[in-house]
Amino acid sequence: MSQPSFDFGDDLDVDDEGSPTYTVGELADAINGNLRRRFGDGVWVRGEIQGWNERGPHAYFRLVEDGEQGRAVLNVQFFAPSRMRLRPILAKHRLRLADGLKVRIFGHLDFFAGSGSLGLKMSGIDPRFTLGDLAMQREQVLRRLVASGMYDANRRRPLAAAPLRIGVITSVDSAAWADFSHEIERSGLGFQLRVCDVRVQGEWAVGMVSTALQALGRHDDLDALVLIRGGGARSELATFDAEEIAVAIATSPLPVLTGLGHEIDRSVADEVAHTALKTPTACAAALVERVHDFCARSEQAWAAIARHAERSIGASEGRLHEVALGIRHRTLGAVERSDDRLHQRVERLVAGARRAVDRAETALGVASTSLRRAPGRLDPEARHLDAVAERVRLLDPATTMARGWSITRTADGRTVRDAAELTPGTELVTQFARGSARSRVEAVTDDLTPDLTADVTPEPTPEETDPA
Repeated sequence: MSQPSFDFGDDLDVDDEGSPTYTVGELADAINGNLRRRFGDGVWVRGEIQGWNERGPHAYFRLVEDGEQGRAVLNVQFFAPSRMRLRPILAKHRLRLADGLKVRIFGHLDFFAGSGSLGLKMSGIDPRFTLGDLAMQREQVLRRLVASGMYDANRRRPLAAAPLRIGVITSVDSAAWADFSHEIERSGLGFQLRVCDVRVQGEWAVGMVSTALQALGRHDDLDALVLIRGGGARSELATFDAEEIAVAIATSPLPVLTGLGHEIDRSVADEVAHTALKTPTACAAALVERVHDFCARSEQAWAAIARHAERSIGASEGRLHEVALGIRHRTLGAVERSDDRLHQRVERLVAGARRAVDRAETALGVASTSLRRAPGRLDPEARHLDAVAERVRLLDPATTMARGWSITRTADGRTVRDAAELTPGTELVTQFARGSARSRVEAVTDDLTPDLTADVTPEPTPEETDPA
């Protein structure tokens, strides 16, 4: 280590022996030497992963702690050899390092002169710490849900007997959606699916899933909601331990079924859901089975109704047959009684008619005998009828006209009875016994005593011709 000296005059008192000067590289080496002496065996550090970044086979992140003194940050390098060595441990405990995960890691401190920053080269991890933290957070969320009464709120929602209209919250690019939709299609039932595409892991997952649950829950044309995702690391499935998702499920007006793809663990979402299934396929199978059960119960109910109807119809037919027989017997009896009464009335009518005919015949015989005994009684009446007929004949206008009389009328058909009704020039029509003549008046006189004896011979009166 070189220590050059400079002459700054008497005013600057520099104690070179008590204040050694390092180059930056020498200081970095000194720091690393002290770190190796102080933390030569490595150090365990706990905190929350933030800024996870993979560059090829290596990974880099910040280990963060928010305390009373503010935020403390430590840069961590997770190089490829350590990642390969720790991969079986992480897989065994189904953990995947990602942002937001609290970890307890082991490594060696290193001051990197190139960036002037202190870092930790990660070489180990305590999975029990992470799992314990996840479990503790999960228990805290569950206790709050129980205390608020939301823990079993969704289970009290009635699930439709045939839930065919389903709202699905999942990632449509995932195997979970493919498995679920295939099982639904394979059933051949008339399911109607409304899918909301969301992220099921990562920093956006909690907000997207809870928002989708709230949005689909407002649809009154759905029977149930389904929340599904495929299998994954336990740390990734911790997304569904989020209180925000649990509250969205608990307050949903529709029953929520979960199929989150993990066979062993139950997330908080599973705990508060109406029905929790192991996988998306199992979730679809449960819906299909419920609809099949409804169809089977419906068929049984219809069969029971048909049997009851057949029995009722048979019993009704028996009663109807009995009633028909009774009606037939009563009708036959009534007809027979009516026939008897009709026969009696016919006999009485015939007897009465015969008596009436006999009386009429008797009266007719008496009248005939009487007429034969006194034929002279009809002569005066016959003579009177003849006289009346003769008077009628004489009074007939045709007879009068045949004796030389005529009827004179004006041109408009009025009968002329008085010459005073006429004026010179009036056209007249005279009707004779045979034919008529048309004439015109030249003069009118008021002579009331015309001489009719010269040309008319009076006919004898009926009295004059009556021999009596």
